[in-house]
Amino acid sequence: MEFIEISAKTVDDAITKACLTLETSSDNLEIQVVREGSSGFLGFGSKPAIIKARRKEIVEPVEEIKPVKPEVKKEPKKEFKKEKKQEKKQEKPKPSEKPPMTEKVPAPEKKEYVVVERTPEEIKGIEDAAREFLDSVFKAMEVPVEITIVYQKNTGNLDIDFSGADMGMLIGKRGQTLDSLQYLTSLVVNKGQEHYIRVKLDTENYRSRRKDTLENLAKNIAYKVRKTRKPVALEPMNPYERRIIHSVLQGNKYVETYSEGSEPYRHVVVTLKK
Repeated sequence: MEFIEISAKTVDDAITKACLTLETSSDNLEIQVVREGSSGFLGFGSKPAIIKARRKEIVEPVEEIKPVKPEVKKEPKKEFKKEKKQEKKQEKPKPSEKPPMTEKVPAPEKKEYVVVERTPEEIKGIEDAAREFLDSVFKAMEVPVEITIVYQKNTGNLDIDFSGADMGMLIGKRGQTLDSLQYLTSLVVNKGQEHYIRVKLDTENYRSRRKDTLENLAKNIAYKVRKTRKPVALEPMNPYERRIIHSVLQGNKYVETYSEGSEPYRHVVVTLKK
């Protein structure tokens, strides 16, 4: 299959567009980035991202045909029959014996997220721990990054924003690098804490832009499923992005969604309502 050229505002948007056009997930696409998108200065001189994409060619292996040997039926030996009868006799439980009791293990209780009041000293300690960890990471990467950290008292969230020359490297493919940094920062911040602190990392308003992309993708896939009457499996996503898809299509009259697979390959499936 020949490459098709697709342009969009960002590379992620172009990949999503290619998935819709070629009716498959990004894992089944061969993608070449022709040009990264740029926003320009104050909206002037902006350039769209351009990619080339095509379906991956699947080559099925040729099975080797082996000669089939004719089966030779053998008469069972009498000794084997005797042993089998003895085994059956031994398998019968004695009347006095009782079946073993299976111990029921109670399911772990789910902890509710609680917003607690923290002193200025506690908040400063939380922010300092996050900043110290991220500074060490960016220093090792030799990437100059300006970090803004704000603790939201009303929600108990720790919002962290990055700014710098090349933030695309910190976002990664479909935000995977940013998600990994967020997870590691959360481990550092919550170490020794009695109540859980939610950590949110963002740069160049990526989270909001990704949310808009996923909402549009969900609507387009729902229309496609309704039209073709065939289910569509989306590309693997993290729990936050899967919740966006579920939320957008929750009230849809024609389609429903569910997740399947195990992490990190868990994905959303959109199908017709029964």
